[in-house]
Amino acid sequence: MSWFDRLKPPKISTQQKRSDLPEGLWEKCKSCGEIIFHEDLKQNLMVCPQCSFHMAIPTRDRLDIILDQDSFEELDENMKATDPLQFRDLKKYKDRIKAYEKVGGEKEAFIYGRGNISGLPIIIGSFVFEYMGGSMGSVVGEKITRTYELALEERKPCLIITASGGARMQEGILSLMQMAKTTAALSRLRNHQLPFIVLLTHPTTGGVAASIAMLGDIILAEPNALIGFAGPRVIEQTIKEKLPSGFQRSEFLLEHGMIDQIITRSQLKSKLHFFFDSLMKNAKPLTNSF
Repeated sequence: MSWFDRLKPPKISTQQKRSDLPEGLWEKCKSCGEIIFHEDLKQNLMVCPQCSFHMAIPTRDRLDIILDQDSFEELDENMKATDPLQFRDLKKYKDRIKAYEKVGGEKEAFIYGRGNISGLPIIIGSFVFEYMGGSMGSVVGEKITRTYELALEERKPCLIITASGGARMQEGILSLMQMAKTTAALSRLRNHQLPFIVLLTHPTTGGVAASIAMLGDIILAEPNALIGFAGPRVIEQTIKEKLPSGFQRSEFLLEHGMIDQIITRSQLKSKLHFFFDSLMKNAKPLTNSF
């Protein structure tokens, strides 16, 4: 290793303005204000080394953390939304669809397929918060349904990772129907006792929180994730009362028995492998009936 490789990135005062920092080289922790060299932050899985605050992470980067290298086989990657209601607010819905695909490269707010965790084959699906806030429309509901059906067909455990603002308003009642559709598909998976684990990430709200998120055999969450149906600000305005500190965060839900465990990103792969390996031993033999 040369002397140049051993150089450490210079420390920057937390008082320094963001505008003074070179673009893309540094990140400021939203929790403690620490200024962190971006490459160091990536190596630490986008978790602040000072206070352990879990920062936002792209969907596919999270899959890379959980799954074995190059094991993810995506399915139905070209499935995308139409505009059945001809919806328009400040912009036409069909124009929003094109814009999000152009900017982020994803065609919808959910991706799914096959993968391995430490050699254990699983079926995995993940919301894509970068695409319209991970909102659940007809295509997302169809992809989630296919995720469950594939797990049943191939006799594999299933993992869903949530990150969503809820139902997609541009699809109206068609969006809300996905709550029932996905729940019905999950019940068929449950009939054969195939393991279904949910990992809740920040944020998991609205119709997604009211359906998929709370139906796992084991419900896990990342630290400090916002989880709930209506947001705390809406609740406070409705009931005209101040909410408890940390309300609707992972730690609050764990304390009140709503989730089973909080897991840091560094523990995700080993913990998920342990849970799935243990649960698969109780799966029923497959029959012809669905």
